[in-house]
Amino acid sequence: MAGPYTPASAGLRLRATQGDARRPIASALPLDHTHVSKIDNSHERCAALGLSRIERLDFSPLGRSDLVVARERNQRLYAHAAPVMEMLYEQIVNSDSMVVLCDATGTIIHSIGDHDFLTRASKVALQPGVNWSEQSKGTNAVGTALIEESPTLVHADEHYMHANHFLTCSAAPILDPRGNILGVLDVSGDQRTYHQHTMGLVKMSARMIENHWLTDDYRNVMRLHFHSRVEFIGTLMEGILAVSQDGKLVGANRGALEQLGLSGAALRMHSLSTLFGTSVSALVDRFRSPLAQPQPVELSNGRQFHVHARFNWPVWHGMEPASTVSDVVATQEAPGVAAPVREPSARPAAASTERAGLASLITGDAQVGTLVDKIRRVINRDIPILILGETGTGKELLARAIHQDSERARQPFVAVNCASIPETLIEAELFGYEEGAFTGARRKGAVGKLVQANGGTLFLDEIGDMPLTLQAHLLRVLQERQVTPLGSAKAVSVDVMLVCATHRNLREMIEQKTFREDLYYRLNGLAVRLPPLRERTDLMALVERILERENPDRRLRLNPDVLRLFQGYQWPGNVRQLFNVLRTASVMASGDAVISRDHLSDDFIDDARQASAQRPAVAVPTPEPEPVQRSVPQDAMPASPAASLPVDEQAGRSLEDIELQSIQRAVDAAGGNISVAAKQLGISRNTIYRKLRWKTPR
Repeated sequence: MAGPYTPASAGLRLRATQGDARRPIASALPLDHTHVSKIDNSHERCAALGLSRIERLDFSPLGRSDLVVARERNQRLYAHAAPVMEMLYEQIVNSDSMVVLCDATGTIIHSIGDHDFLTRASKVALQPGVNWSEQSKGTNAVGTALIEESPTLVHADEHYMHANHFLTCSAAPILDPRGNILGVLDVSGDQRTYHQHTMGLVKMSARMIENHWLTDDYRNVMRLHFHSRVEFIGTLMEGILAVSQDGKLVGANRGALEQLGLSGAALRMHSLSTLFGTSVSALVDRFRSPLAQPQPVELSNGRQFHVHARFNWPVWHGMEPASTVSDVVATQEAPGVAAPVREPSARPAAASTERAGLASLITGDAQVGTLVDKIRRVINRDIPILILGETGTGKELLARAIHQDSERARQPFVAVNCASIPETLIEAELFGYEEGAFTGARRKGAVGKLVQANGGTLFLDEIGDMPLTLQAHLLRVLQERQVTPLGSAKAVSVDVMLVCATHRNLREMIEQKTFREDLYYRLNGLAVRLPPLRERTDLMALVERILERENPDRRLRLNPDVLRLFQGYQWPGNVRQLFNVLRTASVMASGDAVISRDHLSDDFIDDARQASAQRPAVAVPTPEPEPVQRSVPQDAMPASPAASLPVDEQAGRSLEDIELQSIQRAVDAAGGNISVAAKQLGISRNTIYRKLRWKTPR
């Protein structure tokens, strides 16, 4: 064994067993055998290379032009990593540390950190343009992580070269979906500031970059998000698999490989059916519903997982995407599952059905009808639309309908949920990154959502959750109609129809200085409010439409008991909750023609009963006098549309027939007084006239 290596190796082994008071702080670290072996092996490699532990440091980084070339070659890596590095640095700021990004050769292409420490680091050439492979700098976290292809800590005198003993470094390789190393993410700092959680932060940050890379690589195929514990789906702990249309597994993140216990090569030998025992068509059928719950699956060895599928194609295997599966509920992620970054989807006008567009939203409610009429007047007039409303009221559905009725219907519809993207990534997602191919990459860097929507419609959902610092950037882009991708000096012209939505009170946010007033007035060309379901009068029409969509081969109806339950419920989850309740009931009622309480989930029944018990009785106000044909006592009027029909009469009718009959009976019971009937039924006079096709009495 070479002379320079032996003392270090002996010292490491001594530290691992009984400690060594002569050593610096490294002796206090909880070192396990694997760590000691990794450092030992690295020192052996350095000795074999003939490196000297006291040799003169290399202070000759790449020339400016060569560094530019290296950065351009790794532009996609930089674009994905830069926002994550900023977030990581926020966790370690003012700790005498820096965050370093290296390419697959070990050359530093980007770094950020505390100013004083950056100055110290530059004295040992820890700076952009310098190569930190083992061959160049001996044992160090970056170079050793590249060799070992695993997260690596190198602390204090574990560094091969004496000049680097003041450092403590935690590095993790960044892998592409096929398991190839893209680069290394590292946090380096003064060894006296070592913290055991630093490595955890680095590994999570590297995994975030990998997941984003996978999503970018496979945005147009199915992605399976899975974990053995359902609550971990949507977190950095989840596994992600990319599945081609024929069921082949074409990519995976590190979490998937770890959970499955397979290498990337071994995984690609499997298909969806051989691994999880299911098919692409089965998953598409289940998860094209926006409210589908994760599905349990089992491996051949008995291990169980929960999977959730996401796909963003316009049309695949003759099926519509999840965002258009129902024209009565907005696209949302499954409850309890973190919403991913939404990808653009474009539907050609030829795919439109007779119920597409704003017309599909008209189901008899006067408020919705007025809202649609307002929107139709401003479409194609370059007026931004701001949609207000509670969660679950169908804001994205309305945005898609606006797009379908516009002159841009043949162009992309791009949806961005500002609340579902980490704050440090929103800017990168929205404005994109400078184009530039990475060695071995199959396509150019990511294009921002604004550019993707060029010529079409950009839908910014939950705009109230956009970070304040980004609001100024967005305002400038909207005013100049140009966007400059991150890392680029070249502006790109964009032409989009802008539709925004939020459940927040933006005026209150303006007063609290959390939302820019100038941006508010730029977005608020026409503000419309989607009413919550409890304020709408078209509940039965929505019920019937949902049942038709979910059960095209059979006609389901509600029994009188369920009908009364629905009529008296406040629906805090709005249309989304209604859709979920009916979809579950439809499955439970398999083989039956009528949905009863037995087909409803217990928690919904309990909520409905509790809400009914807590709701105080409301006296019917005395109506203004109108011409009447006969006087009818107030207490003789029906309490609800459902109560106005005998049970046997309701059972044989459709929901529409029941609704019309209920309205007619209420009007008759009110002696022709439309106002009294409307107030008793909880609907508007116009709705009664429209339903019964009457004209207002003169």
